[in-house]
Amino acid sequence: MNKLKVRFTEHLFEQVKRRKISVELLEKVVTNPDQKFVDKDDGERKICQSKIVDKNKRQKLLRVIIEETEKEIVVITAYITSKVEKYWSENENKI
Repeated sequence: MNKLKVRFTEHLFEQVKRRKISVELLEKVVTNPDQKFVDKDDGERKICQSKIVDKNKRQKLLRVIIEETEKEIVVITAYITSKVEKYWSENENKI
């Protein structure tokens, strides 16, 4: 299987700068997420997410919204949430 190119949108750069999320961490979650599933609100988009630990040693969840084509993965936006239990799923539309 060929590795797809990862492309970041301008919107994403604005958001991650404001939210203080590194591009390296984004790439890691997109290419090797703990979970990946179809967005139930937008079937064209997928959500990649991984558990992370913040500087205060609290568990958080980094959620990355993507669109995949045959040639690339377009990263739309990303955010960190403390609501791990709300978004973490053992079976929801996993791919």
